[in-house]
Amino acid sequence: MSLDTLTPTDLAEAGWPEVAALYEALHPTPASPADVPAWLARWSRLDACLTEAASLAMIAYTCDTTDASKERAHLRFSAEILPRAEEQSVVLARALVASGWTDPDFELPMERFRTAIKIFREENVPLFAQLEELAASYQRITGGMTAEWEGKRRPLPMLAPYLQAKDPMVRERAWRATTQPYVEERQSLSGLFDTMHALRQRAARQAGFADYRDYSFTAKCRFDYTPADCELFHAAVEESVVPAIERVLALRRERLGLQVLRPWDLAVDPWGDQPLQPFTNGGDLAATAARVFRRVDPALAGEFDAMVAERLLDLDSREGKAPGGYCDTLHFRGRPFIFMNASGVMEDVTTLLHEAGHSFHAFASHRWPLIWQRHPGSESAELASMSMELLAAPHLGPPDGFLDDVDHRRARVAHLEDVLLSLAHIASVDAYQTWLYTDPRGADAASRDDQWLALRARFEPAVDWTGLREERIARWYRQLHIFLYPFYYIEYGIAQLGALQVWSRSLADPTAALAGYRRFLALGATRSLPELYRAAGAELTFDRARIAELVAMVEAQLGELVSGLPEVAPR
Repeated sequence: MSLDTLTPTDLAEAGWPEVAALYEALHPTPASPADVPAWLARWSRLDACLTEAASLAMIAYTCDTTDASKERAHLRFSAEILPRAEEQSVVLARALVASGWTDPDFELPMERFRTAIKIFREENVPLFAQLEELAASYQRITGGMTAEWEGKRRPLPMLAPYLQAKDPMVRERAWRATTQPYVEERQSLSGLFDTMHALRQRAARQAGFADYRDYSFTAKCRFDYTPADCELFHAAVEESVVPAIERVLALRRERLGLQVLRPWDLAVDPWGDQPLQPFTNGGDLAATAARVFRRVDPALAGEFDAMVAERLLDLDSREGKAPGGYCDTLHFRGRPFIFMNASGVMEDVTTLLHEAGHSFHAFASHRWPLIWQRHPGSESAELASMSMELLAAPHLGPPDGFLDDVDHRRARVAHLEDVLLSLAHIASVDAYQTWLYTDPRGADAASRDDQWLALRARFEPAVDWTGLREERIARWYRQLHIFLYPFYYIEYGIAQLGALQVWSRSLADPTAALAGYRRFLALGATRSLPELYRAAGAELTFDRARIAELVAMVEAQLGELVSGLPEVAPR
């Protein structure tokens, strides 16, 4: 195989010896700064081909976790090849840093390389390989979860429509059915996490850090904020968001005619006689989203249409499919892939809008010549996705959308309620992960469950969990980020605050807001996080007063939307 003609197909069946030879072909490293650009281009091609081959294996496995051959292929990349490739990348990064080469559009990638050099330890390579194997085990366990419903075994996401039923007994039965598998697997998942936790703490200490929290902040290149800033976010959410949620849920309880809200009362729409059913299957969902994007921006719509034409979407829920949703970038061809578990509810439309925001980021940033200039940090990646949710929302309804005025209002009320609820959930998950790795009790299964309950009591107001202790504990076992992507969660909160600012700008000037959004997408990973947010028309903020202003804006918009809904609650 030659680096100059390499494609991902060449690596589909490769083992580490074949990949190692390709990295060896990048030696000798540049002798002078003038030699760097051509050398970087060859290295970038190798990384683009390798990551795309690995992504395709991961996609195949998450689409069908029951296929042992797909699991083996995924693990060959994630547990065998990629950890060793990272080791080779550090060797090459040392040569790049030592070369003295500079480029104004490569300053941030260069700082990331310096960070990778700083934290790399050869003895951690097998630990991270083992963690990938454990992650595949989590996906296999959760991907195989089903529930008995109306005489059939169904994947858990397929019960989402029943969580919106007007009959509270149906809602409760569906909620218990989707929760019970996690209750039943609690012991096995807890044992899995015991091993993951120990391996992560060990890797952090071998790299010279006190714990995995401190290691993660460095490894994730969080150059622009600190653990203390995250604690400010938690406090601001508790101060401003939690009271807003209490007000929103009080209205929900009143509309539903309930004395108390139970956890199965949070998905039902209190403003309509029947749940919104915006599509019938994955193909219909894609067509629905395409209509929305044509109203948002024709250029973005063209990119989404290309994904549909090239079969880069897997949207329907089915048995054996891994849980959750994601957008992964195929860096060689410059195309994104969207994976999700749709079941016919309005929330699926929002999820696809979210993942499409990631895909638009991938399209826009592919203009940069080197892979490291294209792939942004999670905080900006999530700004792209969450902003698209809010920018697209006005286009779901009249005059040309697929919802009438009342249903459009219902959908937007549900979405903005979810913005508030999600901020509180994000704060609880991030606070929980902080505790897991900074408190010695994080190694103890019973203490972990108790701490989760304490944090949920702090951030989850106005819901009665009486008699549901085991079910409430099971919620953290369902949070795949804690198992698969530790400390990847605060990014959602940071980005949501940025997205609300982009949305606020769009209310006054939608053309300018969209233009700023497009400028931000096109910058890829070439600017610092504060600069990227400014390009989008937002600021990176943890300020309590600013967060309170954004929460007040959401509540004001909710009030305006609710004012146009029926006054009499449906029965």
